[in-house]
Amino acid sequence: MAYINLNVDALRKYCEDIFCKRGYSAEDSKAITDVLLTADLYGIESHGVQRLIRYHLAIEEGSIVPDVKPEIIHETPVSAVIDAPRSMGQVVAKKAMEMAIEKAKKTGFGVVCVKGSNHYGIAGYYTKMAADADMIGISMTNTEAIAIPTYGKKAMLGTSPIAVAMPADPVDFWFDAATTVITRGKLEVYRKKELPLPQGWVADENGADCDDANRVLKNIIGKLGGGIFPLGGFSEETGSHKGYGLGIIVELFTAIATGGTTSPHVKNSGNADTSFCLMAIDYGIFGDKKEMKARMSKLLQELRESPKADGHDRIFTHGEKEVESKAQKLIDGVPVNEKTLQELRDIGASQGLNFDDYFTL
Repeated sequence: MAYINLNVDALRKYCEDIFCKRGYSAEDSKAITDVLLTADLYGIESHGVQRLIRYHLAIEEGSIVPDVKPEIIHETPVSAVIDAPRSMGQVVAKKAMEMAIEKAKKTGFGVVCVKGSNHYGIAGYYTKMAADADMIGISMTNTEAIAIPTYGKKAMLGTSPIAVAMPADPVDFWFDAATTVITRGKLEVYRKKELPLPQGWVADENGADCDDANRVLKNIIGKLGGGIFPLGGFSEETGSHKGYGLGIIVELFTAIATGGTTSPHVKNSGNADTSFCLMAIDYGIFGDKKEMKARMSKLLQELRESPKADGHDRIFTHGEKEVESKAQKLIDGVPVNEKTLQELRDIGASQGLNFDDYFTL
């Protein structure tokens, strides 16, 4: 499938204008767009502008609305729970992390959980906010049921990502990963490319390995059985129980903590009832921050400099690839596949925007 590179500034303006046309403020439109473009710049195509169609359809059906007024339903000096029914996930999650950071500035620790919202993009966007404030950031979310439990054949848990970030030199530690083998977004990308899935990624409705992304996505949407394997794959021998357990832990800190909807009961596509957890930790509560950051930086450097396996000349620490990807894409542009490109054209046209007014292809 062909890819076309789009200028980052033009793509940013185009997406912001789409969300403004949808009724979002300029500030909120910038926030939503920044989360999407950060994913693309970091090389995470599955969560970039290819997801715009998901939000477009959710707004059309009314499971995302622009004028939500989130309500704090529980609060302490270190914590808060926000009810934000049918909100755009990126908007409320960004505000929740801002609140967590402010609490951490005062008490050393802040955790803000959200219920009733929607997909919030890459979990690591919000941990970067904390790292930029010289704090440790933690972020996690549940989703609609898309993962089968170890030895099961019905999707019961979400992709349930966990992200953690901490300042370090020369590159911050930035970890962001699903607790499943892959994400739903990766399935969507493979379906667009019409490529077979690698073995060990997903199961069909009978719990057997499957290489058909379209079949698996239809089964997930229709609740017909099957789904993505937990991190570790199919069996305990390969560590499937570990990803399965991590998925339950994410439920604990999101839906269970907030009184929100657990993954087996989240609606199709995860619209209108997803829960998040955002944490900020001022690591100065453990001692001298400069010394701690230096220790982290040293560990990461030791990992990078450790002996390489035959045939490999580099060991990456989490966050390096993303920083390098961003630097290159700011020069070359964001690669967008032809099907996503058509979706961008159609979504803009539906809001009275002409794609060709923004881009020269």
